[in-house]
Amino acid sequence: MWSCLGKCFQRLNQRHYALICKVSCVQQLCSSSSEFTDSCYNGLYPGHIPTTPIQKALLAVGSGVAALQDPYRHDMVAVLGETTGHLALINLRDRMRNDPEGYTILIERPRIRLSTLDLSKMASLPDGSFGREYLRFLEDNHVTPDTRADVKFVDDEELAYVMQRYREVHDLLHTLLGMPTNMLGEVAVKWFEAAQTGLPMCALGAVLGPLRLNTRRLQSLFTSLGPWALQNGRRAHCVLSVFYERRWEQSLEDLRQELNIEPPPVILAASNNRST
Repeated sequence: MWSCLGKCFQRLNQRHYALICKVSCVQQLCSSSSEFTDSCYNGLYPGHIPTTPIQKALLAVGSGVAALQDPYRHDMVAVLGETTGHLALINLRDRMRNDPEGYTILIERPRIRLSTLDLSKMASLPDGSFGREYLRFLEDNHVTPDTRADVKFVDDEELAYVMQRYREVHDLLHTLLGMPTNMLGEVAVKWFEAAQTGLPMCALGAVLGPLRLNTRRLQSLFTSLGPWALQNGRRAHCVLSVFYERRWEQSLEDLRQELNIEPPPVILAASNNRST
């Protein structure tokens, strides 16, 4: 009997060690991404890392485990999105191609970075304008668009840009939806994104995110914010097909109406990112 128990523990330890190794490899690969150059790979775009289906599966498992342990590990969430989102990205790309403004975005490839934003001009815009409210969101929640990692594991240049665009408009969605970056706000945005984009990463975040909420916030999510986010995500205009950089002066209310997004049923105050 003791021999059998010993073998069982040995197998469990081996599996646990293998899983830790996968997570460690993913973390090392992502943390060293700044060292990658075009000369390192015959990639499809700067920073592209070609991977086989098996390698993508291992990356998905490792990054998924790490993201579950710490939902604020944006690098792990990014890897999970890239390695599981191929079909959803094709659908999003096709929706953008079929929209005049979305098609223009695919052609011009704008980026949302501090270097591309005129913060002084945005600060001078009137309260209620989209640009002023976006800047207020960045200030109140202590975030910056420069924290969005570059895409590395998507094996199609155009789809890689679609994924990059999704990442860079994430904070704009927070502004449109009126959600802060605390856990409840992030989960509500993930419910919207899951319904809007179909990305498996968003669906996983929408399902597992509530596990980190306390009872009061769970009640708020399931009775008001969740249904509102799902309904608006399903019926809203494709949020990737909006040239937000040309909409800073437009009022937030008008932009919501144009995209068919209702104001939030509950107003959440900005708070510590790791608050549940």
